[in-house]
This record gives sequence, structure tokens and C-alpha cells, in this order.
Amino acid sequence: MKPFLRDSVPQTLAEIPDSTAFEAGYLVTKNAGWRSVRPVIDMDRCVGCLQCYLYCPDGVISRQGAKVAIDYDFCKGCGICRRICAVGAIAMEEE
Repeated sequence: MKPFLRDSVPQTLAEIPDSTAFEAGYLVTKNAGWRSVRPVIDMDRCVGCLQCYLYCPDGVISRQGAKVAIDYDFCKGCGICRRICAVGAIAMEEE
């Protein structure tokens, strides 16, 4: 994992992409209950770098002001967001 560089954090909202790989509504089937762990964000540690938002393969992480939120209806619990979080603000908890 790369060390966290404060200079790599977007300084304005204009520097942040407007969307992830798919348009809204692409995922139409809610989680079927097979997820065994889910990501939980520690908002006190989150610096708003939005790397989790950019790397989420299903686009379930969204901007909420300067921080992020997770749509658990569609989250598969893959843990990519936890692995990409340079400040360790995301933990995986058992369902």
C-alpha cells in the first residue's frame, strides 16, 4: 500500500470525479444476505480523500459532504475499500 500523501488528497470538490464506473441504477438487485462482513467507516478518522469511493467495484460508496457513506443494500462486503483506505478509517465487521 502506498504511504498516505496529503498532497494527493483532492483540495476542491471540482477535482473529484462526478461518478464511478456505472451510472446510478446499474445495480438493481439488493444484497441477497450472503455477505458475511461489512465495511464500517470511522468518521473521526476519515479525511475525505474518496479513494474508497473511486475503488469500490459496485459504486456503493457515495460522497456525503466532505465524507462518505455506504449503501449496504448493494455492498457485497469485498473489503476493497478497507484495503485502499490509507488512514485506516474503514474496518470490516461481521454481520
